[in-house]
Amino acid sequence: MSLSRRNAIAATAALLAAARAATPRGAFAQGATTPEVKKAVLGYIALTDAAPLIIAKERGLFAKHGMPEVEVSKQASWGATRDNLVLGGERGGIDGAHILTPLPYLMTAGKVTQNNQPVPMVITARLNTNGQALSVGEKHKALKPTIDASSLKRALTQESKVAMTFRGGTHDLWIRYWLAAGGIDPDREVQTIVVPPPQMVANMKVGTMDAFCVGEPWNDQLVNQKIGFTAAVTGELWRDHPEKSLGLRADWAERNPNAAVALTAAVIEAQRWCDAAANKQEMCSIIGRRAWFNVPVTDILQRSLGNIDYGDGRKVEGSPLLMKFWRDHASYPFPSHELWFLTEDIRWGVLPESTDTKALIAQVNREGLWRAAAERAGVPAGEMPGGTSRGRETFFDGKVFDPENPAAYLASLSIKKLAGA
Repeated sequence: MSLSRRNAIAATAALLAAARAATPRGAFAQGATTPEVKKAVLGYIALTDAAPLIIAKERGLFAKHGMPEVEVSKQASWGATRDNLVLGGERGGIDGAHILTPLPYLMTAGKVTQNNQPVPMVITARLNTNGQALSVGEKHKALKPTIDASSLKRALTQESKVAMTFRGGTHDLWIRYWLAAGGIDPDREVQTIVVPPPQMVANMKVGTMDAFCVGEPWNDQLVNQKIGFTAAVTGELWRDHPEKSLGLRADWAERNPNAAVALTAAVIEAQRWCDAAANKQEMCSIIGRRAWFNVPVTDILQRSLGNIDYGDGRKVEGSPLLMKFWRDHASYPFPSHELWFLTEDIRWGVLPESTDTKALIAQVNREGLWRAAAERAGVPAGEMPGGTSRGRETFFDGKVFDPENPAAYLASLSIKKLAGA
């Protein structure tokens, strides 16, 4: 067993030991479970899936769990989130964040940091499933691309630009999967560019790109402004797919094990609140405020309810592919899902084929901490997942990812760009 893996297991054991003294049904207890610190700085991007952090702050849930001085700080881009995590909260950066699930892995592996220096991170919860979309500029509406992107092949060229939010992140992987399934090589037949989420609509408006993948509310805003349309929501690619996570610097979590559990418990409570239909209007009103997103509630609410106007004549009411924060185990960070993200980053050359994915997941994924935090938050035993895998996952094009055999999945993909060690 590697030293990093031993350290990860030991750290998780310490975190769990700190949580075991919690009173029954997760009630907050002073003493052994009191957070070591009252403050943490958490970053977020203006995306609907940041709602659990914002709601935990607005509804006093961090304070309820003994951390009244938690700050939730807006970040300009995922690159800024990474840079502020590298800096750390004690040096004017941030201690954790609403984050693209692959990013803590890429940081831990030293693939996206200055001078490729590893910055160990941990994931303590998933923040949501579903809720992203593949948007296309109005000029391509006659081609009628949907979940099948193949009709775009005759319109896109090597000069065409398709945008995502961070290389190797979720949006990069969704748009690459979509294009490749339609026979379009995202590395050879188009240009993939990085654009921060809040700037997607403005860039489409001035005609600098043909398509993009981002989370809400920006896809719905694009439709509302009649600048483009939604070809597909990402839940059509992979139903109930994992999306964002709560990521913390590993050194912060290991210095403050009670605080890590408390933060996660507060976010879990917020997730349960956000997922209640009766709270959707209030949730959208809160996150739309100037202090948070500065976005009209009309751009956030409908897709939060599962009402999708694709902008090309298709409309769906009450879609089961809406963003989920809690139901169907949306909050639990399945290690099997982490493996899919790492496999796709290997597929596209972000990580080398030699990556020890098992060891990396053991180092970053703290699903045991999630269980302790859920207990602290009063989650009934019946709402806990029974295992660490959802099993085989099937995609819209018939491809199957078996977490017991990721190599077979990778071999089945005809368009890819593998990199050596």
